[in-house]
Amino acid sequence: MNPTDNTPGNHNANGDGATKPGFHNTDGQGIAGHGSFFQETNLSREEAVKATDWVRKHVDRRTVDLGDRMDDIREHMWELEREGEIIVHRITDAHKPMTVRTLFGWEKKIPTNQLWHHKSCGQCGNIPGYPTSLLWTMNQLGMQPGRDYLDETDQTSCTAWNYHGSGIGNVESLAAVFLRNFHQAYISGKQHGFDAGHFFPLVHCGTSFGNYKEIRKYLIESAELREKVKKILGKLGRLVDGKLVIPEEIVHYSEWVHVMRNRIASELQKIDVSNIRVTAHVACHYYKMVHEDAVYDADVLGGNRTAIITSVAQALGAQVIDYSTWYDCCGFGFRHIISEREFTRSFTMDRKIRVAREEANADVMLANDTGCVTTMDKNQWIGKTHEQNFQVPIMADIQFAALACGADPFKIVQLQWHASPCEDLVEKMGISWSETKKRFQEYLKEVEQGNIEYLYNPELAYGGAQ
Repeated sequence: MNPTDNTPGNHNANGDGATKPGFHNTDGQGIAGHGSFFQETNLSREEAVKATDWVRKHVDRRTVDLGDRMDDIREHMWELEREGEIIVHRITDAHKPMTVRTLFGWEKKIPTNQLWHHKSCGQCGNIPGYPTSLLWTMNQLGMQPGRDYLDETDQTSCTAWNYHGSGIGNVESLAAVFLRNFHQAYISGKQHGFDAGHFFPLVHCGTSFGNYKEIRKYLIESAELREKVKKILGKLGRLVDGKLVIPEEIVHYSEWVHVMRNRIASELQKIDVSNIRVTAHVACHYYKMVHEDAVYDADVLGGNRTAIITSVAQALGAQVIDYSTWYDCCGFGFRHIISEREFTRSFTMDRKIRVAREEANADVMLANDTGCVTTMDKNQWIGKTHEQNFQVPIMADIQFAALACGADPFKIVQLQWHASPCEDLVEKMGISWSETKKRFQEYLKEVEQGNIEYLYNPELAYGGAQ
């Protein structure tokens, strides 16, 4: 990773690391009404700078003591299967897995074929070019829908946003949804003439990914939880031989992109992006939540930060530029975005967007989660209210990769849905925004006449419990 052009500083509303005043609720309810345990730190500017520097020092490298043995939950999962309590949905040779290393050096299998797309409610609703870029890339690599991957409608939201954002949900409901969706993935191949387990789930959303990793741990560790949800799954017809189905690995789409990056670059890339300055924002739910499962690679950032996003940008030949607040949350935070939206907006502008622009002079910021892309993309307009006229295009790693591989910015990557301006980035990549827009408008007229192009056979989208 290249050094930044400017000396890293502590960037927030005050520009010096000090806490921005105005969030404390004087009625004793704490900051933004989140409870009395949220209180102002009342740090001086010097203390805030010192605290921020300490955090940066400790997170800039993998300072976790890798000598201490931490339980690998998968070992207990195999024990439960041997005892006849669960069925493990295995990754087989047919899934063409590639092996990666996680934080503690453990091996993790990433299936590259026969994948069941676990879609994201926020992506499909807010950033439709996110999932279409992924499906397009798979098609370009020669993967056949209905055989090499399945994108069916018989799935539900993971409901984690409800749980983290409102506190209304509970672990039993999250576990039941987890098991229901992954049971569907397990049996989804049957209606297409395949055995159970043919398609392995690929999770699109970082929130779902973190939630499912956490819930899998709870299920494996708690006999009481397994007993409660078994009753629910039984009523839904979602047991196999009276047993719960749990996947061998929880796999995020960005991990698939990571292991496929060299094929994407060598077989598909059409556009030289060596003049593009890229910054990376990795979702908290990817590598801070159940951190032992995140992918690290000694050849990417020296193995000191998680490999995803950066690895594909480097494989495509882009300039990956560091910035001081890389570790910070995007500002979404679930509870913030619901009950104190202005905190989210000020955080994402001051701690992420401004820093990426001023320190890295970034052409684009790449992320790997629904909430992160939405927050940083959709809130930049608010900066103009405060005369903060700095903007950075925000998109997912797979959207950037698809652009580099010749995907249409409108039909496939769907940048017209983005609130952050992407025109300059597209032009810098050598793609005419105006000409592409004109072709898209002509295509829309064709759509009005019923002449629709499909990335995916709609008939394959309809699944059902077996």
